[in-house]
Amino acid sequence: MPLRLIEIVVPEKHNKDVQELLQEHEVLELWEKGISEGRIHVEVLIPTGESGKVLDLLEKRFSQIKGFRIILLPVEASIPRPEPSQKEKTEHEDELKKKKPASKFIRISREELYADIQTTVRVSWVFVIMVILSSLVASVGILRNNVVFIIGAMVIAPILGPNVALSFATTLGDIALSLRAAKAIAIGIITALISSILIGVFMHVDPLIPELFLRTQVNLADVVLALAAGSAASLSFSSGLVSALIGVMVAVALLPPLVTLGMLVGSGHWEMALGALLLFLINLICVNLAGVVTFLAQGIRPLTWWEATKAKKATRKAIILWSILLTALVLFILLSQ
Repeated sequence: MPLRLIEIVVPEKHNKDVQELLQEHEVLELWEKGISEGRIHVEVLIPTGESGKVLDLLEKRFSQIKGFRIILLPVEASIPRPEPSQKEKTEHEDELKKKKPASKFIRISREELYADIQTTVRVSWVFVIMVILSSLVASVGILRNNVVFIIGAMVIAPILGPNVALSFATTLGDIALSLRAAKAIAIGIITALISSILIGVFMHVDPLIPELFLRTQVNLADVVLALAAGSAASLSFSSGLVSALIGVMVAVALLPPLVTLGMLVGSGHWEMALGALLLFLINLICVNLAGVVTFLAQGIRPLTWWEATKAKKATRKAIILWSILLTALVLFILLSQ
């Protein structure tokens, strides 16, 4: 059972309120102690699936109180191991009887997800250098027709994270995070394009290299793959399985078509460059569309109702926009074929 440790600091007079609030949720362990300035420190061991609800309730109830603080920590292990509660056993038995899958997503809290995702939109010299290096590795891999190099470039390229962040920010209606994500995406794309164009200018690019030619051909299977990969990227973040992103980075392949586009432009193969551009746009649009839909399906919403209303409008507009762009590209591909 994945666990989280919530540390709560509140004025001592609100201790009873905290206890009453926590009684409504599955708390495995609870410890409290007095600290300085008339405050208490409460530690709560709780299943990961409950952490989001508890954090929301605590924030609504105590966020305006001076001296209030919440700290959320992941728990690697707990001894003795927590046993499933009677409620969980009953629900599991009911599911077996009905032969229906569980209807709820088990995900980390919104705040924990936000903290994980916002690290992907930090634009620094390290971010730029990683894009340049991954573009160089991808270019060498494509020119040498070496798929191992290409896979390595996909893994180290920091381009997928900002796209997931943009989908997440759209779902929350968070304009600040959206702008930071869009900035990181733009800088990543421009950096990779410039790097690969220079490689195309100064190196011989044979358009018939299989790994290069492959990334100038687009079909409907690429749309399905990109949608699935975009959904998997969002799920890997929201479930706390960020390590799964390595597989998603390889599957969605944002960098290789972008590098292929740059090299073909740099070497003057404009007609083939169009195919690489279409493949990159398909991947970019599908990742964002699938990301928004996946976060929405998981019930990720802002805390307050007025923020939720704004987020709902932003999400609706984003889904319509990405859907229109995807439909236009698919029609163009079908007509060109």
